[in-house]
Amino acid sequence: MNTSFTIYRATADDAREVSIMVGELLTEIMNAIGVQAFNFDLDETTARLNDFISQEKYFVFIARNASGDPIGFIALYESYALYAEGTFGTIPELYVRPSYRANRLGLDLVFQAKSFGVSRGWTRLEVTTPPLPQFDGTLAFYEREGFSITGGRKLKVTL
Repeated sequence: MNTSFTIYRATADDAREVSIMVGELLTEIMNAIGVQAFNFDLDETTARLNDFISQEKYFVFIARNASGDPIGFIALYESYALYAEGTFGTIPELYVRPSYRANRLGLDLVFQAKSFGVSRGWTRLEVTTPPLPQFDGTLAFYEREGFSITGGRKLKVTL
């Protein structure tokens, strides 16, 4: 599919549409790994995203097709670390609806994230992909965009 699209910084008004795509992303991940890894609730996610965007804790860029339909997004947040030599950005979510994945939209969203990071004075941009064969394509995508493996594994503990 060859289509035109626009990318702009999302506002709280876009929270529900972005949250719907978050649900699609999480469902796709869980289907790939065969594990119920996330507990997604659309209303809770929308409220959380609305709060994050309103307080500028989270920066989202949304892509829309020529008809104005949402077709993808990238989310970012700002972090601080000595190892990163200052302020840096993290990509917690990047999603492009399947029918738009051959249109360079993902590349354009990552470019938008990099440009935004430069404008904020970030030293780097980080992303985590699951170390599973189901996500080798995701890893290859980021490597083509200049990301490199830094080692380690992402761990979590519920508080």
